Amino acid sequence: MVAFLTVIHVLVCILLVITILLQSSKGGGMAGMFGGGGGGMGAVFGGRGAASFLSKVTLWLGVTFGLTSVSIALLSAGSMQRQTSAVQQVLEDEGTMPSDILPTVPGGTVE
Repeated sequence: MVAFLTVIHVLVCILLVITILLQSSKGGGMAGMFGGGGGGMGAVFGGRGAASFLSKVTLWLGVTFGLTSVSIALLSAGSMQRQTSAVQQVLEDEGTMPSDILPTVPGGTVE
């Protein structure tokens, strides 16, 4: 389930970046390169249609992004185990600790 949500999350992230870049800002943005600022996109969506369409798509992709983020976090928290490093796992498997390998100090205490 987490893998499926992760795939959906990545796709939503990519689509969200694309829709944000396509929106026109005061400087024109990338939408001007693809005809969003001129008659190309305006002819399809109407005068203000392209901007409102992209705004709605961005809103819903943002909501989906948030929901998938929270869902992945909640599902991952339930399956999280005590994580140990590879060195700790090898030492636990062998039954030795790094302090067992060190030589003993003659006299008993170190000052």
